[in-house]
Amino acid sequence: MTDSRFLRACRRQATDSTPVWLMRQAGRYLPEYRALRERYSLLELCQHPELAAEVTLQPLRRFSLDAAIVFADILLPLLALGIEVTFAVGDGPVIGQPLRDPARVSRFPDPDETALVPVAEAIRIVRGELPREIALMGFAGAPFTLASYLIEGGSSRQFLATKRFLLTHRTEWELLLDTLTDLTIRYLRLQVAAGANAVQLFDSWAGALAPVLYREAVLPWTQRIVQEIRSLGVPVIVFSTGTAGFLDLVAETGADVIGVDWRVELDRAWQLIGDRAIQGNLDPAWLLAPRSDLERAVRDVLRRAGGRPGHIFNLGHGVLPETPPDAVAYLVELVHEWPLVPQD
Repeated sequence: MTDSRFLRACRRQATDSTPVWLMRQAGRYLPEYRALRERYSLLELCQHPELAAEVTLQPLRRFSLDAAIVFADILLPLLALGIEVTFAVGDGPVIGQPLRDPARVSRFPDPDETALVPVAEAIRIVRGELPREIALMGFAGAPFTLASYLIEGGSSRQFLATKRFLLTHRTEWELLLDTLTDLTIRYLRLQVAAGANAVQLFDSWAGALAPVLYREAVLPWTQRIVQEIRSLGVPVIVFSTGTAGFLDLVAETGADVIGVDWRVELDRAWQLIGDRAIQGNLDPAWLLAPRSDLERAVRDVLRRAGGRPGHIFNLGHGVLPETPPDAVAYLVELVHEWPLVPQD
């Protein structure tokens, strides 16, 4: 895929314009997605490859995006461990039996990949539909974020149960991350074998940790995943939120691309991560603003990138459900029209 803007940017090669895709670009802000959700639950959409492929392709039919990302849920790998995951309306994911007993970690069964195969099948379908110049991404949750959901029982603000587990049961914590790391590698290998051209590792809650805990209790496992998947010849993106204070540590994951949220200016973030590509980092709330303000915010991100090879435009988190689709179309147009500075 030598004509892919997205993949060229992942490798810090020159592109004719800045590539752009958006986290959660397929989802609740699109009326065609909402129509499907009236008939199917979130898990049903994820577990039926034809439906997941349809949702993946919906934004590509509307917008001139440079990459698609397979539609799935970050918690699907937990199903492979026999863990019950449901989705409560308005409350997000709920874990049937949160992990509070450290001894339970050693009793997890061998993963059953039945829950993961539909994602690979959806990738095969989408890859057959997309033009070759449009990259297709797979993704997975990073071990810390999966562990947080598993221990907390769902979303959290303080992550107290997770931190208590990590701090008081370090042996079991490391065994848990070993288990989740092995599972994530298997999951991403399935996706790459099915046709994913790149993968993104979401460590959504890593910013809940102090830098010393991230370095000791998270980073080595993330590094292992990145190394294993990069060996397959595809770029790896690591995205986290709330980590502006230790982006230099996030860069030590070895990922080809570091995704950053909106809590740090893009040029400052690029200084911190060093010689690698960067992805981001518009606050998704700007898509709800008047057009003139949205344009000003988009241009600020692009000015900070400075036209250097290796910038992939994205939001600092996912598209909000309230976002008007025409605002997304306008954003994509602005990014692609921005003139890149010729490089020496």
